[in-house]
Amino acid sequence: MQSKGWDAVVVTGSDPHSSEYPARRWKQVEWITGFSGEAGDLVITADHAGLWTDSRYFIHARNVLPAAGVDLHPTRVVDQVPIPRWLALQAAQRDPSLPEYVVAVDGMSQSADSVAEMEEAFAQVDADFRIVDASDFIDDMWTDRPSYPQSPVITLGDDLTGQSRSSKIEWLRGFLLDNRCDSILLSSLDEIAWVLNVRGSDIEYNPYVMSYLLVTMDEVSWFVRKNSAAPQHEDTVASASELRREGIRILPYDDVAIAVSGMFDDGYIHALYCDTSSLNYHVYSALALNIPPSAIHAGASPVPLRKAVKNQTEISGMRDAHLEDGLAMENFLYWVEKQVEYGDIVTEWDAACFLGDLRKQIPGYRGDSFETISAYGPGAALPHYVTPRGDDAPLLEGHGLYLCDSGGQYLYGTTDITRTIPLGECTPLEKEDYTLVLMGHINLAMAVFPYGTAGCQIDALARYSLWNTKRNFGHGTGHGVGFYLGVHEGPQDIRQNFNPQPLLPGMITSDEPGIYREGLHGVRHESLLLTVDEGENDFGHWLGFETLTLCHIDTSVIVKSLMSEAQIKWLNAYNRRVFESLSPRLSPEVAKWLSEKTRPI
Repeated sequence: MQSKGWDAVVVTGSDPHSSEYPARRWKQVEWITGFSGEAGDLVITADHAGLWTDSRYFIHARNVLPAAGVDLHPTRVVDQVPIPRWLALQAAQRDPSLPEYVVAVDGMSQSADSVAEMEEAFAQVDADFRIVDASDFIDDMWTDRPSYPQSPVITLGDDLTGQSRSSKIEWLRGFLLDNRCDSILLSSLDEIAWVLNVRGSDIEYNPYVMSYLLVTMDEVSWFVRKNSAAPQHEDTVASASELRREGIRILPYDDVAIAVSGMFDDGYIHALYCDTSSLNYHVYSALALNIPPSAIHAGASPVPLRKAVKNQTEISGMRDAHLEDGLAMENFLYWVEKQVEYGDIVTEWDAACFLGDLRKQIPGYRGDSFETISAYGPGAALPHYVTPRGDDAPLLEGHGLYLCDSGGQYLYGTTDITRTIPLGECTPLEKEDYTLVLMGHINLAMAVFPYGTAGCQIDALARYSLWNTKRNFGHGTGHGVGFYLGVHEGPQDIRQNFNPQPLLPGMITSDEPGIYREGLHGVRHESLLLTVDEGENDFGHWLGFETLTLCHIDTSVIVKSLMSEAQIKWLNAYNRRVFESLSPRLSPEVAKWLSEKTRPI
């Protein structure tokens, strides 16, 4: 920084496509600080280093940041100071006689919008500043930095996706006509995978391919690193051939800015639509150098909302995925209970591995949808706990609560499930927390609401029981889930933060309230909910939820007196459906065990 005249450096926890879960090459925040959470951005100045992250990671951050000399800057709290505002204040408080305040950003991993927010913040304090695009500057220090990922690519047929890539491309062209543009550049990896019906594994747990996609009124260009210079795989070769037969040009990943600019120079395209919340600053700046500002139309991509509303083929596939996944979960929970009951030595890591092995036996399994959180006792008090591997993993003991948050990727769907179970005697506080969280889970699952309702308007249903006892949890209640795509997707969610996106029929969203007591225990109950139509009457059009997840909810530690009659009725009906759906395909001993677990209370 001194040698280059930089006053501040911003290092994001994302990649060139604003991915929530980046590949190892872009885990630069973890490399510098030891912080391994998915949401964390770092600012370094001459006399300060700070990490901005939300409440999911506060405990983890406080454990690892002091050793790195990094301060925690909480986000999503009432008095938060976001990075742009913080930087602007640093510049404003300096001696006016000093030169301009220079902020260096890794333009490849910083969205165009985030840089615009910095510029706006500096303008508000009337500070003299300059933002420098220092793409991949960390290469000089991170000498063994992982290379760009290049995994095999597969294509999915209409029988799995329910819609061909050609029809999706035509829909995009209709969007362009409506918005008076003749081209759109997609940079979010999940959007590109959905449009082209392609999947890969460039990012662990996410079936994406590092790429950009340009759609014009008569051409489609896919900028991807699966070129002739890369190691070839039979799936990739076959997929490339299929795409080329449908008229899709496959071009080098790094040529995107040059190629798009060239199309403007040649008069081939005149108005480019792009989502600057995901398009990185480096590519955007390169385009802005060669394309008139009036020809770049920044706006929200239409793809997230379209792919969030699943078609009937996708919904059917998701139901199948949850049936298969539920069988694995019941066999897993039976195994955990028996191992502890018999006094066998089982660690959190052993349990996570056993569940993974069960999922690998499911036809169509393509990997986990995120790293399994296998947490006993105090570990479960960290919402995004990282299970220690090998001998360092804590043992499961015959008392207290065990939490397992996991999911699978299948050719026909994606799952995400959390179950908290007792491993023996539990304290009154553990039982009460368990019950209150479950009551919130059930309240949301039972919800019926008017068409046009946003997730933020029903979030309180999942918190009401906790709030009544002055308890709460810091994370969102629900996130969207993709179809053999990201386990975290939008645009809908269920959380306190204001998001005006209504919940629509066909959307799949998680229901996962929790409670976390540092050093003691954590509780979370999570299932996936499909938004369904509940009909119309004189008062309007109504929606509700269908619970897709099939895995029993343990009733042995419930404080029944806290629950309402309606909540008990829902719980009994759900457990009965789980037993009826899964027991025919379970072994006799596991089916008998499940029969006891799902006995009505």
